[in-house]
Amino acid sequence: MDTFFIIIGVGLLLLMLLTLYRVVKGPTTIDRIMGTNVIGTKTAVLLIIIGTIYHRVDMFVDIALAYAMLNLIATLAAARYFKHHKNLTSTGYGLRHRRQETK
Repeated sequence: MDTFFIIIGVGLLLLMLLTLYRVVKGPTTIDRIMGTNVIGTKTAVLLIIIGTIYHRVDMFVDIALAYAMLNLIATLAAARYFKHHKNLTSTGYGLRHRRQETK
């Protein structure tokens, strides 16, 4: 049964590497924030899988919950920062992507 969880963990790790591509090459800041959030969520699941492999799920669930809460707080903080301090549009942010104001 442990080999099943190891295979699932390796598969999840490969999916995290694919998501890392979106974090690095994301066209917008929102894509990068969401990619980071997905990696954090998969990391919490991976921690529980590791706990199952070592037969210490009780300890790893606590670690995974703390990590998931920190991931949520960091994502919300980044989203609020970019909402209030940057000019976000669907194509990007910054001076090159300012919204055209109607007169």
